Amino acid sequence: MDVDEILTGLYSEQGRQNPYPWYAALHGHGPISTVPTRPEHSTVSAVAGGYDLVDRVLRDPEWYKGAPPGWQDQEILRTFLSSMMFTDPPEHTRMRAVFAKTFTPRRLGALEPVIVRVVDTMLDRMAEAGAGGSEVDFVADFAYPVPALVMAEFIGLPEADLPWYRQRVDWIDEYMDVAGKTPERLARANQAAEELRGYYRELIAHRRRQPGQDLISGLVEALDSGDVELTEDELISNLIVLFNASFVTTVYMFSNGLPVLLAHPDVAAALPGDDALARGCVDEVLRLESPVHFLARAAPRDTVLGGVPVRQGENVLLIIAAANRDPARFPDPDRFDPRRDGPPSLAFGVGLHFCLGSAVSRLEGRLALPRLLARFPRLTVTRTPTYSGSLFLRGIDKLFVSTGG
Repeated sequence: MDVDEILTGLYSEQGRQNPYPWYAALHGHGPISTVPTRPEHSTVSAVAGGYDLVDRVLRDPEWYKGAPPGWQDQEILRTFLSSMMFTDPPEHTRMRAVFAKTFTPRRLGALEPVIVRVVDTMLDRMAEAGAGGSEVDFVADFAYPVPALVMAEFIGLPEADLPWYRQRVDWIDEYMDVAGKTPERLARANQAAEELRGYYRELIAHRRRQPGQDLISGLVEALDSGDVELTEDELISNLIVLFNASFVTTVYMFSNGLPVLLAHPDVAAALPGDDALARGCVDEVLRLESPVHFLARAAPRDTVLGGVPVRQGENVLLIIAAANRDPARFPDPDRFDPRRDGPPSLAFGVGLHFCLGSAVSRLEGRLALPRLLARFPRLTVTRTPTYSGSLFLRGIDKLFVSTGG
């Protein structure tokens, strides 16, 4: 297959359900290929799936995140482009420094009992829902509520608001897909961003009156004291993006990872009580079934990347899910091996925009998966999983299981 055929297959329904055969075909063309002219990629000149090349571009601070045309007219894009995830230095450096102070080893240590408490509560609910052999939707009853409740407590969102919040997260995620830039999805994403901004303004005002121990209270105090270089609008944009990025990827880490673990019963049985194995399983699930499949970076000048010419300002689509299965770096890349040697996966990015919430996500996986399999050693998948159908955030949205009594 040529690159055009590969991309056509990738955008098909079959490709959205299982993109990995197309990624393997892309590797056959080398680490990077020129992209034929396509309406989906009007500003993209090349697509890269080679691990070393993707890693190199992500680490190079000169390759930047280009702003889409007309972004000032869209609430969702204004929100993105006033957050650290979608900006470049010096704005990125200034904003990230504020939030990096909150993801300290001490704060992560304080999250451990929170995670264990939330996980055990959800396991009790799964046991109740699965009593008598009834099916349980693992996503609805575990994979979604665990990271949502953990991040809500960490950031300072009331638990009762999470169902309302999730709908807005879904609208934003739908728009972020490579084929999601329809007028209808843009309108829903703009509505979500506008409503979430209003929600956070009220929450910040409440924390000013009644501060707590959560992230928002700490940031509001620092903001009002003048100790940080951050405006309230930037704080709100970053909270919206941080919550989305930190918990949606963890949802898919759980839902994508469970079928993989259950397909390897020896690993699943050994996981409880083996912390090194738990760490290895989390890393390998993230490599094999990366929740985020691609990023993009724009060329700082006319250049040649891996033999492919890229003009200044043109984007290279970096398929990190393909890079994580690059046979040049991961022998037998489609095989699950929690004791695999090799480079770290690119699931959370690398370089300037390395995901700040990655440590929280890994901690949740390391603590939750062993407790899940210890509680339900006869856990089985009862139906074919339902995938999101997104080429950006790929994950299982419905996963029915039996707890085994």
